[in-house]
Amino acid sequence: MVVALVATAAVLIGGPYLFFAVFEGSPPGVLHLPPATGAASGPLQPGPVSGTWVIGPGSLAGYRVHELLFGQSHTAVGRTAKVTGGLVISGTQVSAADFTVDMASVKSDQGARDVQFRGFIMETSDYPHATFQLTSPIQLTAIPDVGRTITAQAMGDLTLRGVKRPIAFSLTAERLDADRIDLNAEIPISLSDWHIPNPSFAVAQVGNNGVLEVLLSLVRADARGRPLETPATTTPPTTAYVPGTL
Repeated sequence: MVVALVATAAVLIGGPYLFFAVFEGSPPGVLHLPPATGAASGPLQPGPVSGTWVIGPGSLAGYRVHELLFGQSHTAVGRTAKVTGGLVISGTQVSAADFTVDMASVKSDQGARDVQFRGFIMETSDYPHATFQLTSPIQLTAIPDVGRTITAQAMGDLTLRGVKRPIAFSLTAERLDADRIDLNAEIPISLSDWHIPNPSFAVAQVGNNGVLEVLLSLVRADARGRPLETPATTTPPTTAYVPGTL
């Protein structure tokens, strides 16, 4: 009996640890801006950035949520590269921005979690997209040089699972070269604010709070809202970016 109790305790306590440590491993790191490739040594001169910028290769969006299974802590991370949209810059002001994420394409390292995410949690069959639309212009203090980063506050409407709510968050932007701007943001949210059901059950607990992670690589667009240059290894977007179309 003692052996049976010890074995049961080992499974209940050590099992989840073994699962996370061996089978799942460490969760992906937080999204962050990559190092600039266009930065040169010495003073860098600012260049014009006014115009339309659209989503380019390397863009990612996803979630990061804390899980507790049999008392063992773990971080669940899901991401997708299926992000569309863009923004418009006029002088030192971001005057318009809207982005769309294909929620059915969000994947983590566990297929069972993804099935629950697409079904019970986000109901992607009824609400296939998450969207963000800027509601107030972002005023920049200055146009950053190539290889320099700036931080700004953004306000807009975030729609998740068919529920639209206003949000405000901090973002960091970097000019990697003359024709590319990267944006990075970590947006804390409460699941209940967007009527997202909590998937917790008897032995697994998920908090009400999570983080939306975004890393957007923006490239210059022509007058029709299409990238000026599309690398041969990427697939051109099927639709152009038109500000304010959400």
